[in-house]
Amino acid sequence: MLEACESLSHVRTLFQINAYLYGGHKEGIDPCGLLAQLKRLRVLSFASFKIDRLPDSIGELIHLRYLNLSNTLVVTLPESLNNLYNLQTLMLAKCKKLKKLPSNMQNLVNLCHLDIVSTDLEEMPKKMSKLKDLQFLSDYIAGKHEENGIGELGELAHLHGSFRLKKLENVKNSGEASNARMDEKIHLNALDLSWTSFEESEVCDSESEKDVLDKLRPHKDLKKLSIRCYRGSMFPDWVGQSSYHYMTELELRGCRNFWVVPSLGQLPSLERLIIAEFEKVKKIGGSFYKGDGTHQHQDTPFRSLKYLQFYRMGCWEEWESYECDDDDDAPFPQLETLEIWDCPKLRGDLPTFLPSLKSLLIFRCEELGCYLPRAPILLRINIFGKQKARMRDLPLSLQLLRIEGKQLVDSLFEAMTHTQPTSLIDLHISECSSAISFPGDALPPSLKYLHIDDCKNVEFPMQHQQHHSLTSLTIFNSCDSPTSFAFPAFPNLLILIIRRCENLTSLEVSQSQSLQQLMVAECPKLENIIGLPASLIRLFIIKCGLLGEGIERKDPHIWPSISHIPQIYEHILILLGLVNLLNLGAAPPILQQLQAGVLLLHCPLTHPNLRPFITFLGVALACLLARGPRWFARDELEQTWIKPN
Repeated sequence: MLEACESLSHVRTLFQINAYLYGGHKEGIDPCGLLAQLKRLRVLSFASFKIDRLPDSIGELIHLRYLNLSNTLVVTLPESLNNLYNLQTLMLAKCKKLKKLPSNMQNLVNLCHLDIVSTDLEEMPKKMSKLKDLQFLSDYIAGKHEENGIGELGELAHLHGSFRLKKLENVKNSGEASNARMDEKIHLNALDLSWTSFEESEVCDSESEKDVLDKLRPHKDLKKLSIRCYRGSMFPDWVGQSSYHYMTELELRGCRNFWVVPSLGQLPSLERLIIAEFEKVKKIGGSFYKGDGTHQHQDTPFRSLKYLQFYRMGCWEEWESYECDDDDDAPFPQLETLEIWDCPKLRGDLPTFLPSLKSLLIFRCEELGCYLPRAPILLRINIFGKQKARMRDLPLSLQLLRIEGKQLVDSLFEAMTHTQPTSLIDLHISECSSAISFPGDALPPSLKYLHIDDCKNVEFPMQHQQHHSLTSLTIFNSCDSPTSFAFPAFPNLLILIIRRCENLTSLEVSQSQSLQQLMVAECPKLENIIGLPASLIRLFIIKCGLLGEGIERKDPHIWPSISHIPQIYEHILILLGLVNLLNLGAAPPILQQLQAGVLLLHCPLTHPNLRPFITFLGVALACLLARGPRWFARDELEQTWIKPN
């Protein structure tokens, strides 16, 4: 590149090369030599280049208007940068090692855009108030001294877009906070107020903290607000006030001194609400819905809310039902997604009626023992953990259902005796010891994916008619009663995984004429597989001693029925860390077959011979993680991974 630039002394723009071509960071660039050739530059981008410093000669580019150093390795910037008095845009986003900005940045009087998001800056330079033309400032770190304190924001009246104000514990009193004049910054649409996380032993003046936050009140047209690690025990009145007509998103996290969640139900346009790490809250009651706890002269609570999430509420025990005369007045009429994570003491109740709910996720709420909400258009239920929640009925719209625990699985099968689910595509049941069976000894007609995990007493349905929808079936440590398994007619079944069925001696799959992959693992008594179809491409046999021995010696009772299969894998050794599998950034190795019948994984993902084994990787991973929800689960409807933890 340097040679190419030697004859381009009049070049005004040097913009970035696509980073993905260089594996994230581009190498082979000498900034010193490059800048010496390009004195007339107006636009310069080193974004994602592997450089850890800028030369002092950067200050000689006095015509520069735009400088992008995003995603580089720079730790500090040269003081000569302050000579760039024509600079309008400085991009430093994702410079994760950057700890300090030039001390005299106030000289950059034409600066309009400063992006320092996701950096490691410890403080702001002094006198930032002189940059009166700033229209975008991603972050400001409140300092302990007047010259870099929060008051420097007072003169920055033209800030637009989103803005994050950090280290608010350094603001000594409400007077300092008032000097920031946050309510006058009418062009901001998103505001993030954050304090550094604090230890429980630290003493905080709750009233003083409240006064500071009161003076940081934003203008009434704000759309998004986040308050994190606030140290007070109460919010000022403006938080949740219905006069914020345009607020659509609100996140309150890490407010560890709160005993009560604030009143938020009257925010008229609120669509997304996250409440997390309120560690002392035991009850969410009527005040959450209505400001004064009464029902007079107020609108339906949370009338626009579409997404609600609670997580890490360690002491939360009760969610008090909202009393109303009929369903039309019930809160959350537009709620589409409800998620509750890591609330181990929550017993109930959940809202009784959610007419718009499409997705329900509950994870690690062991004490939850109430009924799930009535939700007529619900599409997805994911409930992980050993809670005691129950289902009243089964929505006809339900497409994906993943549940754990005896009470919940029992209630599901009870509901299925009254309502046959006609839209259910993906069913995953686990951790149930009850003796249960599918109603009518048949699967739901629309079911494509079935996973039965740790349900030893479930009776597998022996279909009286063909089931055309099912394409994938996994049985793990379940259905213990039969010793001989003759699968019913699943004409479109593609993948079958049988693992840890300890009593199984014989398996017949002759009625599944589309089967392409069969994995049998940890079935020590299994001796034979009968009726393997001609469609079968891959057969995996793992830790099945009797069957494996028969295959090795080409037993005449076994070998003729499997010899036609193109790929047979036996005694598989998988040397692949789960981290590499779950982290798509780390290339998983390819499989190579060795003479001992062992498959080792050691080549990069780009190896041309990987294609025949892609399906193996997926099926092997499914086998390894057959206890799925504890790590992750596949949402076939959305083609995404759900990671509960």
